[in-house]
Amino acid sequence: MTRFFLMRHGPTHAKSMVGWSDLPADLSDRAALARIEAYLPKDAIVVSSDLIRAIETASAIQGTRQRVEHDLRLRELHFGDWELRTWAELEQECPDHLRAFWETPGDVSSPNGESWNTLRARVDHAFDDLAQAYAGQNLVVVGHFGQILTQVQRAGRFTAVETLSHKIDNLSITEIALKSGQWQLGTINQIL
Repeated sequence: MTRFFLMRHGPTHAKSMVGWSDLPADLSDRAALARIEAYLPKDAIVVSSDLIRAIETASAIQGTRQRVEHDLRLRELHFGDWELRTWAELEQECPDHLRAFWETPGDVSSPNGESWNTLRARVDHAFDDLAQAYAGQNLVVVGHFGQILTQVQRAGRFTAVETLSHKIDNLSITEIALKSGQWQLGTINQIL
């Protein structure tokens, strides 16, 4: 069995849609980071997306664990022209498109951005490669809200709409596993 501990990066405090923008994480909650570091398997391999908020968070909980190169396929959903825009701004400009994007996720994308299905395919490939390269091991994957939810969808066999009803807090842990070729869902959004 290959076990994955999916951790969402520390908060950015941005009040807008943050996808590929490279904002730093607030890692001032040292007590929470220490609890997470103590909880994670000591033999786990740590990987993160290549965005600074994930890299810094991975460094904060790495401890003595092996670290492998960041993977850009583990990035957050790419919001395209909506990047760093607020919900209120977009509600004024394109309310129907915005609602379709969130309420009927799948092939609807933001202008010059990605759809849910595109994100899911990108992240699935990254996890498949990690599962193959580190079969039978524990992995800590530090990433993002959307990236984590794609794997919740996969392991839980949820629809995209069902998946987006789940909450993924900053500094939370979600667990999935690959056993005998089947993805299995463990805890979701565990706060330590």
